[in-house]
Amino acid sequence: MSSRSNVAQMALAIGTLLIAMVSYQCGASLAKHLFPQVGAQGATAYRLGLSALILLLWRRPWRRWGSRRDRWALWGYGLSMGVMNLVFYLSLRTIPLGIAVALEFTGPLALAMATSRRWVDFVWIALVVAGLLLLLPLRGEAHALDPMGVAYALAAGVGWALYIVFGKKAGATYGADAVTLGTSIGALVAIPFGVAHAGATLLSPALLPYALGVALLSSALPYSLEMVSMTRLPARTFSTLLSLEPAVAALAGVTLLGERLSPLQWLAILAIIVAAAGTALSVTRPASPAN
Repeated sequence: MSSRSNVAQMALAIGTLLIAMVSYQCGASLAKHLFPQVGAQGATAYRLGLSALILLLWRRPWRRWGSRRDRWALWGYGLSMGVMNLVFYLSLRTIPLGIAVALEFTGPLALAMATSRRWVDFVWIALVVAGLLLLLPLRGEAHALDPMGVAYALAAGVGWALYIVFGKKAGATYGADAVTLGTSIGALVAIPFGVAHAGATLLSPALLPYALGVALLSSALPYSLEMVSMTRLPARTFSTLLSLEPAVAALAGVTLLGERLSPLQWLAILAIIVAAAGTALSVTRPASPAN
């Protein structure tokens, strides 16, 4: 029974994570359509502000606040979420969705590799470096990427790694309420930037259906599902199981946004995915019985 229960828990964690990834990228595609009206800053404010409101009304976490500790982890989780979302949307202004996620994904991948000392992990590191060299705007070609967009995406990767580290600790203390409270903290980061950029346009009734769609698909649903997975998997395993994220994002960009990637850019995304998948496979084989 114990073994079957563990398998069921693992299946639940993986299934919810896959649904979260698809939801997240569909929401990001929808958010990009809002950029002409409210900018990346306004879209981020919609995403986290409305998500926080929805989750607060649904969960009402103040009823269970009590004397729970580790509030530093909760604030780290929320602040990293807010900054991560803001700089990621800023990157989408100038680079395709699939490439932005591939660059952002280097954060979780670095986290997964940080504790490894085996020779095979140098192969995965080499693949990531090769992928980045193919993506980064080091060539004078017409399809070279915008440097600021790349910088924003890499900054989002740092935020993503911190989101995983703090999110696991916050989830262990606050459970599902960690998503609600963390999203509310993240909204405190995003809303001032959105108001400063878009002003009263954020209150336009015509934009509300799109804003709600972004909030549900990009934050409320996937963050809740990710917390289910995050609290059932080690941080390193959770990070590496996200290896399909760049591929999902690239397909969403092609099908929903009409973005086009060059063969070299597809190859770069594939290299990062293979590196992540390889790391994921290697962590299923403990180095010794003590592990």
